[in-house]
Amino acid sequence: MLEVRAGTGGDEAGIWAGDLVRMYQRYAEQNSWKYSPVSCTEAEKGGFKQYVMEIRGERVYSKLKYESGVHRVQRVPQTESQGRVHTSTATVAIMPEVDEVEVVIDPKDIDLSTARSGGAGGQNVNKVETAVDLFHKPTGIRIFCTEERSQLKNKTRALQLLRAKLYDIKLREQQESVRNQRKSQVGTGARSEKIRTYNYKDSRVSDHRTKINFDLASFLSGNIDEAVQACAAMEQKELLEELAASMNMSTI
Repeated sequence: MLEVRAGTGGDEAGIWAGDLVRMYQRYAEQNSWKYSPVSCTEAEKGGFKQYVMEIRGERVYSKLKYESGVHRVQRVPQTESQGRVHTSTATVAIMPEVDEVEVVIDPKDIDLSTARSGGAGGQNVNKVETAVDLFHKPTGIRIFCTEERSQLKNKTRALQLLRAKLYDIKLREQQESVRNQRKSQVGTGARSEKIRTYNYKDSRVSDHRTKINFDLASFLSGNIDEAVQACAAMEQKELLEELAASMNMSTI
């Protein structure tokens, strides 16, 4: 999932967000990726307040993850009548698709006891211990199941209910993790948090992480691979340096 949100700059920020959406669509096309809109909120003067699209293909996340952050533009807006240069921003967040949550229940984490089912249900239900009382120690979830007429069926039903509850807990935790990841990526959208500046006057794109400049027109046409590769090389270099430092520490 790729999300673009208008940041600071009023109407111009929405127009700029629209420009970034088109840039990523062109980049997706160059990589033979499939993209489709998930949700969008159009801005009054053009562009978008928010735009989310799903992108599918090879190495989508490994390439696009470097695009997360604040993208700053410096240009004379279409809405500016005096010809003054304005600075606006849009934030980009890249979110990998949430994997299906797997629930593993350790038998040692379960206390299971049986009891007689009260109420209607006939002789068998009242005389035989068909009810199941299941307690999951790590979460404190307790399930008392009397719906079925046999102990085995009630135990199966109780485990199904426990699995569903644990699935819901893990899913909420995972979604919260994705939300936190997005917040850490985009920051507040303030101009000072930029990862890249797009300067129209000088026809230049400056990446503030790699300190490399690129041609603006080519960049907005979707030719951002060089910038992506530079970020990947920088990340690889930092990882190797961290590995070397940790190995040096272990030998002391």
